[in-house]
Amino acid sequence: MAHTSPVSGYSSTGQIRLRSLLRAIRNSNVSVFYQTPNLIYSWAENLPDFWHLPWRPDISENELMPKDIASQLITAKNQLLATGDAQRLELSFPDKKNPRWYEFFIDGDRDEEGNIIGVVTTAVEISELKHREQVLKILLREVSHRSKNLLAIIQSIAMQTARFSGSVDQFLQKFRGRLHSLSHSQDLVTDSNWHGAAFRDLLFSQLEKYIHPKDPRLTITGQDAYLFPGAALHVGLAFHELIVNSASYGALACEHGRLTIAAELEPDGEGEMDLIIHWKEQTCPPDSTDHPPDIPALHKPQPDTSRFGSAVLLRIVPQAVSGTAHYSIKSDSVEYYLRIPHRNFDF
Repeated sequence: MAHTSPVSGYSSTGQIRLRSLLRAIRNSNVSVFYQTPNLIYSWAENLPDFWHLPWRPDISENELMPKDIASQLITAKNQLLATGDAQRLELSFPDKKNPRWYEFFIDGDRDEEGNIIGVVTTAVEISELKHREQVLKILLREVSHRSKNLLAIIQSIAMQTARFSGSVDQFLQKFRGRLHSLSHSQDLVTDSNWHGAAFRDLLFSQLEKYIHPKDPRLTITGQDAYLFPGAALHVGLAFHELIVNSASYGALACEHGRLTIAAELEPDGEGEMDLIIHWKEQTCPPDSTDHPPDIPALHKPQPDTSRFGSAVLLRIVPQAVSGTAHYSIKSDSVEYYLRIPHRNFDF
């Protein structure tokens, strides 16, 4: 496959140097071609194997390369011969699986007067570099897309929190809490290389500030489903709203409260399985001495859907996961159901 120029006429040191350079080329991803000024090939070194062409010194450009590539190379070589300026091209060769990319450097072999007496073409394979560039572009587009989605979520949280806040201090307190919640969920998604987050990891990341996982008031059962990124971020927000309410007025606010969180699979009626998240609190009776203040006024028989927390639970999160939700608040209990279709999780 490799064809070298003769070494006769060189000194012993020159011959050793030439042989060493040729050996180095054979061990690299570099190919070298030499042509006369009328573009007749004289020799080539380290011709790529995938071309599978029998080499001969007078082979034509169109025999050696695909016609479209040969045309571009001939144009570049004629430009060199006309102007004396070296040329550079990046060209893609079809292959069985993926295209093979080469960077071509075309320069003149000059005599002592500076006249071009030959054309030297160096081809360096850059397929791996091109593949990395493509992967990087895909990743950057994905990061851009997800960043825009995240910014849209943050904007919605800011606007809705402001809408239902009576003062700047109240807004800042609630907004910071929701941002921290989103941040915890985002960390899990990022750590998984944007694949998502496990149900229990997501839940514990939101709970850890309020209750120890081994607290006897807390029971977690069911499937540890893997939520995909969009679902993970929104379910994390739902957990945050439920936990803050529970820590302020519900089961986590009293010594003898009980909180059970279950994640179970349920047929959707079309041969697929949906994930059902069931949040159930048993709070203390209104007349209990263990009950936090103002519970009767806050725990109305039906949720106040005009509040942002209820909007998150009943509208924003279900819509984001293409599911459904039910939220029930009674004097001594709180229940929340969220149905998540199979396309938003794995198990």
